[in-house]
Amino acid sequence: MSTAHTHRLDLEDATLREWDATVLLSDPEQGIVLDRSAFYPGGGGQPPDHGVLLWGGVQTRIVDVRRGDDFYLVPLDGDPLPPVGTAVTGAIEDDRRTALMRTHSGLHLLSGVVFRDFGALVTGSNMDPLSGRLDFNLEQVPEGFKDAIEAACAVEVESDRAIKAYELPREEAFAIPDIIRTATNLLPAGIEIVRIVDIAGLDVQADGGTHVASTRQIGRMRVVKVENKGKGFRRIRVTLED
Repeated sequence: MSTAHTHRLDLEDATLREWDATVLLSDPEQGIVLDRSAFYPGGGGQPPDHGVLLWGGVQTRIVDVRRGDDFYLVPLDGDPLPPVGTAVTGAIEDDRRTALMRTHSGLHLLSGVVFRDFGALVTGSNMDPLSGRLDFNLEQVPEGFKDAIEAACAVEVESDRAIKAYELPREEAFAIPDIIRTATNLLPAGIEIVRIVDIAGLDVQADGGTHVASTRQIGRMRVVKVENKGKGFRRIRVTLED
């Protein structure tokens, strides 16, 4: 078990793709712990990053991240583990991370549009690179709902609204109206500092993921399907295009 903890670079700069670090723990069962890491470990619906560690002319491919008392990088089976104390260069798989950032921001935009126009809260979510879905506690779906949502999202993308992340004390964060856009508050009671993701003028939510810097960077969003999953339960599926 590592005695120091990983300094998270992913939350400081979502554009960072390469950095230097030192190995704190290297274990075939637990994985690899670095003193500094930009690998997003997964959470809030956003999958973990993939990438590589480069050291001494060797490459170790990272295919998952496990959360525990620290963030444990999971190497591809058969790849070598860098020994404790090794200086490594970490690199994120850019296409995957960028696609996930666009998708995550796009789902926040969708949540903001549906909440603003229909007053519905999110009851579930899931995402993959360039596709995702949100579930809403929406009783009625009016005629033309799918096209109206897609058009409203397109307007917000074109508006190029700034997307910023910042931290607030819990009490201050919960003073923001509608800060929790989910039907159930999923924020653990012990969290004293709340990370906020703010789409200017549209959506403010507690969130721990990585995001693009503006709605225009999300790109075109298509609403591919609206599903009725039961009484008062609607699922909206979206894809993103380049």
